[in-house]
Amino acid sequence: MPIFLPFAAFIALSACRPAPAIPIPGKPEPATAPVIAPSPSEPSPSAPAFRILPTARAVISRKTVSGIKFEGVSFDSRSHQLLVVDQAKGPGSEFATSADAARKNRALLAINAGFFTPEGKPLGLVVSNGKSAGAWNSASSLGNGIYRESSAGAASISRRGSRSVTSDAKQLLQAGPLLLENGNRISELNNSKTALRSILLTDGGTRWWIGKTSPCTLAALGSALASGSPAAWKAQNALNLDGGRSTDLFISSSIPGGPVNRRGFLNRPVRNFLILKRR
Repeated sequence: MPIFLPFAAFIALSACRPAPAIPIPGKPEPATAPVIAPSPSEPSPSAPAFRILPTARAVISRKTVSGIKFEGVSFDSRSHQLLVVDQAKGPGSEFATSADAARKNRALLAINAGFFTPEGKPLGLVVSNGKSAGAWNSASSLGNGIYRESSAGAASISRRGSRSVTSDAKQLLQAGPLLLENGNRISELNNSKTALRSILLTDGGTRWWIGKTSPCTLAALGSALASGSPAAWKAQNALNLDGGRSTDLFISSSIPGGPVNRRGFLNRPVRNFLILKRR
């Protein structure tokens, strides 16, 4: 929404272990939740730091935590990539909706992303495929969190620090406020304004969740995420995106359970989106 400045299962065990199934060439695998093998306690020094998991799938998840309804998609950043899509000519100039942004970019998901001014300019720094827009937001809580993917493909959510965080960023979005940091709720979150929320979560590693919530305050949302999670794992870092009337979530039919299109009747065009694609 425009921001007016300066106000800002596994199979049961048996006595005999069954032989592993031999895959049949050309036969598609059933759609299941991604199975990510845990990292060994002492990884081999020769093992690559970053590897793609070609069989990992993005999965739709719906869950209620502390009275707040969550709907979104879990994915692994080794097999999927979250990209920033910015519209240089302003809100709605290229993509009227998240569904439009997803389809035109052949993405699995799209959701509204960063805040913007009444004039349609980003309220913070945006980097889309290495191209920058907007300006560094050094003061507002709506820019105190950073989503970033480095040129090497490592994605993270962090607290706003120095501009050095932008040095090798291929994708970057300044938004906020930060909701969770190292698994802990941020203390100064607003507890008076109730609205739809768009959020991004990570376990601090390669597991991510992106989606929307039912109307809630930021303080209630932070508390809910500190005590539970809409994903199958505990969130460590969480970032609030632009919400309210800007909330617009589209999940394509390429993800089992889709399509999903959550766009309010009074929804407004937005400046930029986060889109999900396979690597």
